[in-house]
Amino acid sequence: MTQFVDLAAPSATGRRAGTRGSVFVWANVVVLGWLAVAVGLLAGHDLLGLPAWVALHALLLGAVTNAIVIWSEHFVVALCRVPGPSPRRLALGLSVLNVFVVTALVGVVADVVVLSGAGGAGVTVIATIHTVHLLRTKRAAVLGRFGYLIGFYAAASAALAGGAVLGAGLAAGAGHWYVRLWAAHVHLTLLGWVGLSVLGTLFTLWPTTTGTRITERTVTAARRALPTLGAGLILVTGGVLAAQVWVTAAGLLCYAAGTAIAIVALLPTDTPRGPAAWMLAASTAWLGVAVLLDAGRLIVAGSIDALPDIVTTIMPVLAAGFTAQVLVGALTQLLPVVLGRGPAEHKAIAAVLERGAVPRIVAANVAVPLVALGLPRPVPEIGWAVAAICLASFVTLALRVALPVALRGGLTGQPAGEHSRGTTTGVLVGLIVVVLTVSFATGGRDGTESSTSGDARTIEVVLTGMRVQPDTVEVPAGTRLVLRVTNQEAMPHDLRLDSGERTPRLSRGETALLDVGPVHADRQAWCAVAGHRAAGMTMAIRVHGGHQHTPEDPGNGRESGPGLNLAADPAPGWTPRDATLPPATGTLHKADLRVTEREVEVAPGRRERRWVFNGSAPGPALRGRVGDQFEITLINEAELGHGIDFHAGALAPDQPMRTIAPGERLVYRFTATRAGAWLYHCSTMPMSQHIANGMYGAVIIDPPGLPAVDREYLLVSSQLYLGEPGSDGQVSKIGDGEPDGWTFNGMAAQYDHAPLTAHGNERVRIWVVNAGPGDTTAFHVVGAQFDTVYREGAWLLRPTETAGGAQVLDLAPAQGGFVELTFPEPGHYPFVDHDMRHAENGAHGTFTVTAPQ
Repeated sequence: MTQFVDLAAPSATGRRAGTRGSVFVWANVVVLGWLAVAVGLLAGHDLLGLPAWVALHALLLGAVTNAIVIWSEHFVVALCRVPGPSPRRLALGLSVLNVFVVTALVGVVADVVVLSGAGGAGVTVIATIHTVHLLRTKRAAVLGRFGYLIGFYAAASAALAGGAVLGAGLAAGAGHWYVRLWAAHVHLTLLGWVGLSVLGTLFTLWPTTTGTRITERTVTAARRALPTLGAGLILVTGGVLAAQVWVTAAGLLCYAAGTAIAIVALLPTDTPRGPAAWMLAASTAWLGVAVLLDAGRLIVAGSIDALPDIVTTIMPVLAAGFTAQVLVGALTQLLPVVLGRGPAEHKAIAAVLERGAVPRIVAANVAVPLVALGLPRPVPEIGWAVAAICLASFVTLALRVALPVALRGGLTGQPAGEHSRGTTTGVLVGLIVVVLTVSFATGGRDGTESSTSGDARTIEVVLTGMRVQPDTVEVPAGTRLVLRVTNQEAMPHDLRLDSGERTPRLSRGETALLDVGPVHADRQAWCAVAGHRAAGMTMAIRVHGGHQHTPEDPGNGRESGPGLNLAADPAPGWTPRDATLPPATGTLHKADLRVTEREVEVAPGRRERRWVFNGSAPGPALRGRVGDQFEITLINEAELGHGIDFHAGALAPDQPMRTIAPGERLVYRFTATRAGAWLYHCSTMPMSQHIANGMYGAVIIDPPGLPAVDREYLLVSSQLYLGEPGSDGQVSKIGDGEPDGWTFNGMAAQYDHAPLTAHGNERVRIWVVNAGPGDTTAFHVVGAQFDTVYREGAWLLRPTETAGGAQVLDLAPAQGGFVELTFPEPGHYPFVDHDMRHAENGAHGTFTVTAPQ
């Protein structure tokens, strides 16, 4: 059985075409309006100081979402012969949808969590309502052979709801879940909402564009494709959220198989006729290419954390090759149906839309590899420009034919009556709200506006090397100053004025405009990321002919507060750091280092927030032998960028020691080629702050032939700086080398309260690593002598070689070694850093030695 499709079939309710037509016309004008906004943002986002993804969201969340909602409703009503919503309800729903879309975009751009959350929640509600409506329709009606459409659209709407929830979560702050939520959000939105809607429609629309009949084979393929695509999407989402590479890759391959079912089912039809068919064919092919690239690169990378880089590569394929092209192709085929009043007008409108179609199609598909292959600049910029020109030319032609039809009142060419006027007005008001709100969101960022207070001036500001360049700007009094701020390094930065205005947090290569306004007095600006201001990321704005003063800055002084009370008792529930060092086992050492921010006890009864590895300072001790391999996965679950540097490994620092953003991870592999007591620490600048705030640990590589002993302990010495991590007062103390105390294993005097133990006849080895960040250590055990000293990879003293002894293991910052001794008799033996300033301010503990056994 075969069947031709009438896409303009009236609804089952028998309403006049003009009544529903006015809503459909204006809804498609909204779609075209969003396309125009997307083109404008793509061309001008840099000038406006907006991130590039805003243009992509205008395309996906604005144009594509409106098109899917209006056309899915139309196809279900027309082909499945079921009642549709009233024009007023349809217009209201579309208007509310667009208000929520704009709210979400403005909230994210302006960094207003309430707006972004409300917008995402609103889109979720609309998508859920749409899904429920479609499912009720499916249960309540005899759907016939086109019932598969409702299944595709309902699944797509459910994916949009899920994607919107994840998007709102991202805007609110996702912590270490950011990469997973972001990747799941992208896949649900593109492959779910857009992909399922497009592929479901394609089974009906493709035969229409080629002038062929819909066969049973096509309908059967559609019914088989949906479960395959849906299962793939579920696996992808679950795999990403669970960080399971092979589950995610299997889901992508399953989705690719569903896409292949659709393509194979439609292959036997005639050669594409006209530009719409060619665009639909090309866009479907690009979808398949993108999904296969996604799966292949993920398998090769072997980590979910590689998805941001992978998606960055395939996003141009999905945006320019698939989404924009399929939307233009569908509108080229469908707009004549909505706008025309008969066959003659259909052909006339189609002729307008198809002007220049061949060069547009060729250019649009040539642009895809230009923007996706990672070619050197300016090739990607040229590709995006070509894609934007192609899209803009179609939007211009479509508005040229759509606006006159919309303004004359619908398909009939006459006013459609009070009911139709109300619905048309509703959609028109919704479109005006869209345009005005987007204009408001992007307005005020333009640094070229004039000011009645003086001349406008735009200054280029670069954030790089932990500095603001230039660090001083001089302007005449009354000048309206705009700062164009660009971050040129991997670490995220922002710029904040003393009056509170600030840029968003900028990643590498991102730019934002900061409108200072008319300047009548000296001003200050700085990076508000914790510790960056104190590290030197500041800017002074000075005026000529105005008041020469700087606003008060209460954050510059040293932090006040109680000092250390080493005689106090530890907090209830306190557990001392176990200083016991287990022996080395195995030859391959794998470990996860999770960076978090948490409160730890830094002195008896004194808890402060610190940046730590695996919940403690120092981080976990690692141990191996010469020739062993280490595979350490750094997982950043904190709020700032961090890195890692293992002194025990010898390798180029470019990649393994790079700073990773919150939610990211990297794998650091090295082979232990030399013995020693090695330091590891955060590699992010300024390192002094990161080390001083707990981001350090030790790697012990045994010297060949190291004899066994009865007990081994590891002590990591460090300076203690009280205060909020990265605060001006704390950083000032770090810079001046004026710590509040000194510690062994991260807490002052902890081994006074939990002494280390030994028996009188036991041989004890004590490893010591000095984490610094700026003081030496002179490790000494009161009442005992060392007969073995090993420092920085060299034996300085061995009992088999000399009768001499040692009293101190002296270590500069980042140095390490060990000493060995046997306690002469039972008793209590204090151990200290013999720089008495250090010992008297926390760098001391006790060995409790009992009778020999």
